[in-house]
Amino acid sequence: MIGVDSSTQSTKAAAVDAETGELLALGRAPHTVTGTSGARESDPEQWWTALGAAVRAAVRTAGVPAASVTGIAVAGQQHGLVTLGPGGRPLRPALLWNDTRSAPQGAALAALLGGPTAWPERTGSVPAASMTAAKWQWLREHEPRHAAAATAVRLPHDFLTERLTGQAVTDPGDASGTCWYRTGDGRYDPEVLDLIGLDPTLLPAVAPGGATRVGTLAPAAAEALGLPTTVAVAAGTGDNMAAAVGLGLGAGGLLDHPVVSLGTSGTVFAATRARPADPALAGFAATDGTYLPLGCTLNCTLAVDRFAALLGLEREDVLPGASSGVVVLPYLDGERTPDLPHAAGLVTGLRHTTDPRAVLGAAYEGAAFTVLRALGRLLVACGLDPADPAVRDRPLRLVGGGARGRAWTETVRRLSGRPLLVPAADELVALGAAALAAGAVTGADPVALARDWGTGSGRELPPVPRDETTWNRVEDVLSAAAPTLLTGGETR
Repeated sequence: MIGVDSSTQSTKAAAVDAETGELLALGRAPHTVTGTSGARESDPEQWWTALGAAVRAAVRTAGVPAASVTGIAVAGQQHGLVTLGPGGRPLRPALLWNDTRSAPQGAALAALLGGPTAWPERTGSVPAASMTAAKWQWLREHEPRHAAAATAVRLPHDFLTERLTGQAVTDPGDASGTCWYRTGDGRYDPEVLDLIGLDPTLLPAVAPGGATRVGTLAPAAAEALGLPTTVAVAAGTGDNMAAAVGLGLGAGGLLDHPVVSLGTSGTVFAATRARPADPALAGFAATDGTYLPLGCTLNCTLAVDRFAALLGLEREDVLPGASSGVVVLPYLDGERTPDLPHAAGLVTGLRHTTDPRAVLGAAYEGAAFTVLRALGRLLVACGLDPADPAVRDRPLRLVGGGARGRAWTETVRRLSGRPLLVPAADELVALGAAALAAGAVTGADPVALARDWGTGSGRELPPVPRDETTWNRVEDVLSAAAPTLLTGGETR
């Protein structure tokens, strides 16, 4: 099986043994992201080129015949707006999930149709800069010719799946990140589409789930990937939904088990049968009929690495910031949870005697605090009490690039006070996509399959006492700075 993780920065293609879940090989190819002052764009054609290169590399490195590949699925970065014209070619670079230029459009949409408290009941989430509906509105207002010329509107994973099969299809999970899909009854929302002037015929059909078989490789796709046309193609899903599958979270596995993902962005999510409606969270659908409420922060590992570079330090060369009274809110790209799209970073508590390593430690603490604060909202939205020992003692599953770093792991342990489970598998999104591909071929439940593979198992770390002093200090600074952060932030 081939599982594809088409993320913001690169494409990874995992060649996986369908029987055991063994990762046989991983192919990689980079993406280019451009833009300044809140703009973040990529050419979708490079995603397609990267997919072909990554798949070919994976199959070659695995040393298996191409004819042995029977299924493929794509998991893609969520929310991105891909506008296509004649021949299915992009009209312009895609607006990516972390493009914050659409913040005014998101705010304007959120005020309509009953306001921010009504949107979660309708679409699961409140429109914000990240959501695709806000990006479409931005395009209509700033590039009306491109909006008018669009013959199709896709999400990144939809675009790639359509290139693979020729079929325009998405899944409930990725569709739930648009704010024009109703998570309660699984259909596009005609009122929202009318509000934003989007013709529903421009959108792909919604498959029942990410493991739905939507076709086989089209001849041109088979040639580009070096695979036979008999390869089954699953509907695929968004990257967060695929990670949940890779962790064995969902109808066929664990429910209400929280995950903290430390990557370019920091996310917290849990698979649940409940359909939470908290305006502070993204109320996503999962790809298997359950729900995947999620909190996302824009500033995580990349922001902390930027502080390390500014200070001339290695990323692990840290001291706890609270030990010297330093607090950092590393909101270098605005912020999403809390919703502060125009925020800048803030550093406070500096003195002549401040050790630069404490400043870096405070950047870790500020980023981890923001992620864990979102986790608290998530647990409440799932009907769980964060203070309940049965909840508090349940391990956090810590994933993403940051989970491999000592400083990140120890900061999360100290600020959460909870045990951690760090899965041994590195490529959970790609492995989740491979499980979807296997489901498309065999009809098996991909979540149960991933559980059998054991991709969510790993190293367990016992809890340490929660650092209430640091938590309260960062919370006090955030509360005091919030009015300034709403209008652009300051550094002092």
